[in-house]
Amino acid sequence: MPKTRFSLWDIFPAAGTILLALLLFLLFLPAKTPADRVEIYQNGTLLETLPLTRDASYEIEGSYKNTVTVKDGKVAVTESSCPGGDCKASGWLTSSGSIVCLPNGAEIRVVSQSPDVDIVLR
Repeated sequence: MPKTRFSLWDIFPAAGTILLALLLFLLFLPAKTPADRVEIYQNGTLLETLPLTRDASYEIEGSYKNTVTVKDGKVAVTESSCPGGDCKASGWLTSSGSIVCLPNGAEIRVVSQSPDVDIVLR
């Protein structure tokens, strides 16, 4: 059985494949749209909309109490009386995403004017 040897010319197809994969990855990478507001929901009902550009605080009353704080373009649940306190442990959000407090039925959504979603089917 003949031995196959690695030659210098074998680098070109491998490098071309890696370069093509990197190019396709960068081409289809979603664009980050900066978030500009916070929507506060409880049991699916919109309670309040706060801009991320202005420092503010909002109390969510229900079975438990959550304090939502907007500061320096970030949002977090800073106080929570719910068991576990997972919503408080979520930390500060700056880009699109959400913080959820299941015991209180609360959701804090960080959204932008132009969503990354092309279409929503229901």
